[in-house]
Amino acid sequence: MKREKARRQKVKQRRFSMIRDFQLADVVTLLNGFAGMGAVLATMKFLAEGTPGFLWLAFALLPCALIFDVADGRIARWRRKSSPLGQELDSLADLVSFGVAPASLAFALGMQGGWDAAVLIYFVACGISRLARYNTTAAALADQAGKVKYFEGTPIPSSLLLVALLAILAANGLFGARLPLGEVLVGPWRFHPLVLLYALSGSAMISKTLRILKP
Repeated sequence: MKREKARRQKVKQRRFSMIRDFQLADVVTLLNGFAGMGAVLATMKFLAEGTPGFLWLAFALLPCALIFDVADGRIARWRRKSSPLGQELDSLADLVSFGVAPASLAFALGMQGGWDAAVLIYFVACGISRLARYNTTAAALADQAGKVKYFEGTPIPSSLLLVALLAILAANGLFGARLPLGEVLVGPWRFHPLVLLYALSGSAMISKTLRILKP
């Protein structure tokens, strides 16, 4: 009898539906991820063919990703509809657009040495850690209204400052063998000192002492 009752209750429970449970804000969040992945693919196409148009397409898509990232939060507040699903979607989309895509652009523009790759992997790992920490601590940092007043460490979209720098360098032909600060051989691997900006950016993301007021 108890088993039959439990079975009926389970049947009555509404199954999770990805489409049905989506909110408007979640759709906008996905557009963020689409733009970020588009930038990664455009970067790969530039590497494969050397066509400048694909590089500039990658640069153009990332500011679009930022617009979608800002818009999804405002839409959620306007409609007063948010969910744990939306929070996870936001973090995953941000990782692609502001973690993987900027690292891919750095690699495509010449930071391809072994030490460069290690730094770029570190940068993405910091982005992953930053987003995971925010998701697990947001409730504790929120005020009575449920709003988080500040970020611990720099938010991951700050990586667009690096993207802007790369765009300026690319516009002036300063990429590949012409990267500023040149290239050095450290042990068995090549190293471009410029990649240290990615190390600094990643370290700032995971900082516990650096606090940035949230708008």
